[in-house]
Parts: sequence; structure tokens; C-alpha cells
Amino acid sequence: MDGEDVTTADFAALIHDLAIVNTVTLARRPTLSWLKRAARDLDHFSLVDVGSGEGDMLRAVHAWATKAGKTCTLTGIDINPRSEAAARAATDSALGIDYVTADVFDYRPATRPDFVVSAICTHHMPDALVARFLAWMDAAAARGWYNSDLRRHWFAYYGFGLLARVARWHPTVVHDGQVSVARSFTRDEWEALIAASGIDRQGVSLTNEFPFRLCVGRIR
Repeated sequence: MDGEDVTTADFAALIHDLAIVNTVTLARRPTLSWLKRAARDLDHFSLVDVGSGEGDMLRAVHAWATKAGKTCTLTGIDINPRSEAAARAATDSALGIDYVTADVFDYRPATRPDFVVSAICTHHMPDALVARFLAWMDAAAARGWYNSDLRRHWFAYYGFGLLARVARWHPTVVHDGQVSVARSFTRDEWEALIAASGIDRQGVSLTNEFPFRLCVGRIR
């Protein structure tokens, strides 16, 4: 879906469908549950979402923070400039969420964020880049970081294909969703990636989350 042959309109439709997929498959649930623990003692926090897409994670974070009586400074980073445009179009400017087009390894915020999160992104990366990304998250976040991704399982693969067809999502979403499950991780693979990142394993959690998620994170 990132190919040059995909028009701006088609990309916006695809990324909107992916935001719907995230809602239906409870993709935001693990990150929000983690953030509730990580930010429980804070009245204000800053957070960066890497691979922010249409911005649905950040809008959900803002909604939770507001309900919890917290204020927040939220930034979404995506390497695709069309994602920034789609996220801005889908987000009420009154929420104050900032969207940035950047390679995360070149991103230099003026102030170190409290939290860095990412969801359903690392399976797109080769292993060496995943390890580098974990190291970047660990260094970038002042208070904690959390990476949620798919757990490779046959039921998730075939189940998503069936769900997507019943829901009549875009054919590219159907295809990319199943490819994503096939490229995702097992617990042993995550352990190897954490080791390869060079970060201190102590204090790093690796948990199974519903449905079919493996999540890696640290709260300082």
C-alpha cells in the first residue's frame, strides 16, 4: 500500500480501513492498558507514537487522558507523508495532536518524551532493524516504552482473512493483514530480538495480550 502506484485517494481509503481494523481487532487495547499503568501518577505526560498511520491510537490516548483528568502532549511519527495528511484530516485540530513525517532514527524532539509507543509496525522491519528500533525506544523514552505487535498463529491468519472478507474491507487490507500475521513473531523470536538490541533485559516485560498480540515494554 506504500507503492507509488497507489493514489492519494486510495491511500486515504486504505489507511482509514486500517483504523477500522484496529478498532474491530482491539489493536489499541494493549497499549492503552499499559499506558494507564505507566501514567497513573502523572497529571500530564508527553507521548510519541511511531508508525502513527491515520492517528487512531493518538486520538484514543487523548480520549482516555481527558476522561482520566490528565493533559497530554501527543506526537505521531510516520515515514510516509501521505499518513501525515490523512491523520491531520481525520483529527480535530482542537485536540492539539501533532503529526510529523520522519524516519524515526532521524527524529530529534526538542524535549525527551515521557513515553514512546508503537503498534503493529515492527513486523514490517527486518530483524536487525527491529533490534535497533527497540534500542532507540529504550533510549528515547524518559519514563517508558511499549511495542505491541501480532503473534504468529494459524488461527489469526485465517481468522483475519475471513473477518476482512465478511466486513468487505479493501482487498489490499485483506492481503496485507494476512501477510502481516505471517511475518509476525513468536515469544522466542522476541527474546532473541531483545537480546540483539543490547538493552538491559531486566525490567523489560514480554507479554501475551488478547487477541494474538505479543507486547514488549518497560516502565521506569
